[in-house]
Amino acid sequence: MALFGSGKARYSTLRPTKTGPNKNTLIPEGLWEKCKKCYGTVYTRQMEENLNVCPRCGYHKPITAQQRIALLSDSGSFQEVDAGLESVDKLKFEGVASYTEKLRANQKKTGMKDAVVCGTVTLNGIRYALAVMDFRFLGASMGSVVGEKITRITELATAEGLPLVIVTASGGARMYEGMLSLMQMAKTSGALKRHAKAGLPYITILTHPTYAGVTASFASLGDLTLAEPGAMIGFAGPRVIRDTAQAKLPEGFQTAEFLLEKGMIDRIVARKNLAHELALCLEYFTSGCKVQDGSK
Repeated sequence: MALFGSGKARYSTLRPTKTGPNKNTLIPEGLWEKCKKCYGTVYTRQMEENLNVCPRCGYHKPITAQQRIALLSDSGSFQEVDAGLESVDKLKFEGVASYTEKLRANQKKTGMKDAVVCGTVTLNGIRYALAVMDFRFLGASMGSVVGEKITRITELATAEGLPLVIVTASGGARMYEGMLSLMQMAKTSGALKRHAKAGLPYITILTHPTYAGVTASFASLGDLTLAEPGAMIGFAGPRVIRDTAQAKLPEGFQTAEFLLEKGMIDRIVARKNLAHELALCLEYFTSGCKVQDGSK
C-alpha cells in the first residue's frame, strides 16, 4: 500500500532534543500524530501501515480518493473517465472568497479537478464501475460536476452491464451552486433507477462523514449498503437536530453502528477487510462471472 506512505520526512519544523551535555538531536516534523478520537500519540508510519486506522482505538481516519481506489482494486487496473470535468461559477457567488477562488484553492490543495473520481476497475478479476468521493475538496460537497460524474459513471455501468460501487464522504449540497446543486439529487437518482431496471447491482460504501443531499439521494439507494466503523451518517448534523427538536438524542445517534441497529445499513466493515468483503459481494452479485471486457 505505497499510496498510504507519507514520502520524505519534512524538516520545516525541527525540535531540538537534548541527548547529552550541549548536544541536540533534530526530530523531523510529522514523525508522530495525535488520534482525533482517543487523543493518543501514534507513530505516523504505524498509522499508515494500518491503512490510516488508529491501532489504539480503531478510529478510521479519512483517506484520499487515490488511496481508496488502490485499496479496492487490482494493481494498475483503474481506468479513469471524465477526468477533465471542472466546476464553473455560473451564479457568480461572492462571499469571504468567491466560488472561483475556492475552486482554484482546492484544486491546488488536492491535485483534483473536483470532489469525486470515477472510472472502471477490477477487483479479483471482476470488472466494475467505481466512484470515490474525497472530503478534502470542499467537503466533497455535491455540485454540478459531482452530480454529472456520478450520473455518467452510472450510465456507463448500465451500458456495459457492470456492477456499480460508490464510496461516499460528503457534507451535502454545494451551497455555492444553489438550486443547481439540489438538482443533482434527482439526476443521480434517475440514473440509478435505470441501472436497477437493467437488473444490475449497486453497492454503496458510506464513510465518515456522509450527510445531507448525498445521504438523501445516491448514498441511500444501494442494493447493499456497507459502512466503515464509526462513520457519521445522516441528513442534518446532530447539533442541528437537537436544537430543532429540543430533545436529547440517543447515544451514538447517526453513527454507523446506530444505523445498522435501525436497519439503514446492512453491514459495518473494517477498512482492512473491505476489499475482501467487496470482492465476495461482487462475486455473488455477478454469479462468479469475471467480467473483463464489459460483457457478462
